[in-house]
Amino acid sequence: MTVRVGVVGLSAAGSWASYSHLPALRAVEGFELRAVATSSPESAQAAAEKYGVPLAFSSVADLARSDEVDLVVVAVKVPHHRELVLEALAAGKPVLCEWPLANGVAEAEELAAAAEGKRSYVGFQSTAAPAVRYLKDLIADGFVGEVISTSLIATSGPWGGPVGTRTEYLLDKSNGATLLSIVFGHLVDSFSYIVGDLTSLNATTAVRHPKVLNTESGQLVTATAEDEIAVTGTLTGGAVASLHLRGVNDHSSKLLWEINGTEGHLRIEGTGATLANPVTIRGARGDAELSELPVPDSYESHADLVGPAHAMAHAYDRIRADLTEGNGQAPDFAHGLQRHRLLDAIERAAETGARQDIRNQ
Repeated sequence: MTVRVGVVGLSAAGSWASYSHLPALRAVEGFELRAVATSSPESAQAAAEKYGVPLAFSSVADLARSDEVDLVVVAVKVPHHRELVLEALAAGKPVLCEWPLANGVAEAEELAAAAEGKRSYVGFQSTAAPAVRYLKDLIADGFVGEVISTSLIATSGPWGGPVGTRTEYLLDKSNGATLLSIVFGHLVDSFSYIVGDLTSLNATTAVRHPKVLNTESGQLVTATAEDEIAVTGTLTGGAVASLHLRGVNDHSSKLLWEINGTEGHLRIEGTGATLANPVTIRGARGDAELSELPVPDSYESHADLVGPAHAMAHAYDRIRADLTEGNGQAPDFAHGLQRHRLLDAIERAAETGARQDIRNQ
């Protein structure tokens, strides 16, 4: 079975879709990129010509209704997700929407409800990455024994640092594309996949850089999206957890994560703020010294890919398996809603100073 894909947001000028989804779709067996849709006929045709895509649409509804499209991929700015996803779902097609699924919990609830009984996927590609699946298995197989505590710190821009004209919108919290919703959302999804969900939490968030330079315009712009996020809480098994995600800081670790257990210890260092980026895993049991634990080759299906396309290709492997076998391994809109509710609980904890019980979220 070949899954024919239509991508919304594949720009000839370059976009997230062009350097993540496009190379992934070309690499994964069983997918064919058949159509693109952008905001105008001219830009759609330009993208189709640049990337060798047969069909170009300026209407998402027309793309979704096409008999030559089996899966609609929505990879545009967050404020447009709700409208475009609803149009695609109305056509009865499976939909993959980039994370964040929506601009806030209310929209996420609407999209999850609209997707009930249909095939839907949310773009949490990090959990498909080989290193993340290996870490999950290490924990499940008892490498560290019972998890006692875990601490993670990470750093990500452009929040807290300079922006360009294309990224300035990320500083406006109302757009729903923030350090909390994008990066922390990806990070906590992988974190939970490996060590388990948070069941209760406290949080502190702050805007420590309220004015940020736009290097293209030379103007200082106002930032309302937080550039510091600190969360502490307990996990399903009772372990104590802390996560601290920081905005731009050239001297800070991109990602440093330690998992301490009754039998062993894991230390993960990454080149970026999410686990979709390359990581080095070190571990030790008992009194042994930490040593590197290379990811076994059996976890790797796309060694020739680098950057965002690497994890994305593994995510498409999961989606194809679900479309053809119905194995339910790919995260869906209901899963995305669960993560939006977690982020909402973090915001409430930060605003009120009250611990949030999220076991029934």
